Amino acid sequence: MWGRTATELAAGLRAREFTAREVMQAHLERIAAVNPRVNAIVTLLEPEIALALADEADRLSEPRGVLHGLPIAVKDLEDTAGMRTTYGSPLFASHVPVADSLLVERLRAAGALIIGKTNTPEFGAGSQTFNAVFGATRNPWDLSRTPGGSSGGAAAAVASGMLPFADGSDLGASVRNPAAMCNLVGLRPSPGRIPDHGPGDPWNPLPVLGTIARTVPDVALLFGALAGPDPRDPLSLTDRVEVEYGSVRGLRIAWSRDVGGLPVEPAVLATLEAQRATLEGLGCVVEDAEIDFTGADQCFEVLRGVTFAGAFKEILHQVKPTLAENVRYGLALTPERIARALELRGAMFNRMRSLLLRYDAFAAPVTQVPAFDVDLEFPTEIAGVEMGSYLEWFRSCSRITVTSHPAVAVPAGFTSDGLPVGLQLVGRARGEGALLRLAHAFVEATGLSARVPEL
Repeated sequence: MWGRTATELAAGLRAREFTAREVMQAHLERIAAVNPRVNAIVTLLEPEIALALADEADRLSEPRGVLHGLPIAVKDLEDTAGMRTTYGSPLFASHVPVADSLLVERLRAAGALIIGKTNTPEFGAGSQTFNAVFGATRNPWDLSRTPGGSSGGAAAAVASGMLPFADGSDLGASVRNPAAMCNLVGLRPSPGRIPDHGPGDPWNPLPVLGTIARTVPDVALLFGALAGPDPRDPLSLTDRVEVEYGSVRGLRIAWSRDVGGLPVEPAVLATLEAQRATLEGLGCVVEDAEIDFTGADQCFEVLRGVTFAGAFKEILHQVKPTLAENVRYGLALTPERIARALELRGAMFNRMRSLLLRYDAFAAPVTQVPAFDVDLEFPTEIAGVEMGSYLEWFRSCSRITVTSHPAVAVPAGFTSDGLPVGLQLVGRARGEGALLRLAHAFVEATGLSARVPEL
């Protein structure tokens, strides 16, 4: 049961081919079997309580929503009423919120059964999943490696069959990197597509909520339940996303090997280059094309620094050193530098928009390096180039973030030592439907999503 896709489980539950209790029992047994080695789910309901939730779902005469009876563990940055939420911080190790976040509200309304929380780095800072409360999450494909972050617990849980799908959040790379490192699909939608009521600046388009699963329809299923307007989020979008799968023949794809000249490990480059033929086999026209990413890194690092300074200045001396460094950087910024970063953000949006007037999608690496040692906070060198901070190694994603365009990571192959590699597809602004259509065609053509880790 735990090996079925979320869409298969949802359809079977609606048709009453099996019960929510059977689905829950299978996933609880899978969690018990593999989570001690992977450390992806860090808070879990007692089995009898989780099974009682499933029994309650089975007693309903009609499904509560599109996610009726499906178990999910929520990223440990999202508040869950009555369930421990630590944000990966020792300061909140015993914190139990009294109210749900907006995302959790929507999960419950759609019928999902929330059984626990997935691991995240402290306050979601960094693209490697470890913290002082629960330790490190391990990659199911190689337990000595990281699953990426900050939604690493979510991705590792899905890849190892503990969950049918999972939510994530993405500021710099936090949905896309874990998906790529775990052979999954990970969607970073347009700002406002999945509403979020805080905390922090509600007008900030850089952090978004997204979805992670083994297949594109599974990602779309969870995305559909979470998307839609909410008056508590001033950026929330009102139009409905329609996803129709089918031919992508004739689409024009802009192919970028290195997202504007970034260092990329040869193993990643070789794996991705082989997939140009897959897109061409689908009837797409694939051409080398690039946009000018000048200023993108400055924009991201300044605006991230502003965000972190506002959020964590009061606890600066109580957080991990890399996060504290971000906060100090943000506090030292001048108005001129902040104003310049805002100007650059507008320029990056327009440059990507202009490229995608000529092309239907932009294709590029998700990660610049395969999954690295789980005991390493971040890679200090990529393809012979030294990384100056824990933000530099995922610029292949953060450069896309500042364009405010939707992006999806899809499985694209494996290195010679069996580590997953992902391809990043970027679509037109607010164009998630067309982007998911292309992603689905690609994933179906490669068949890579059917490959699972041997735990």
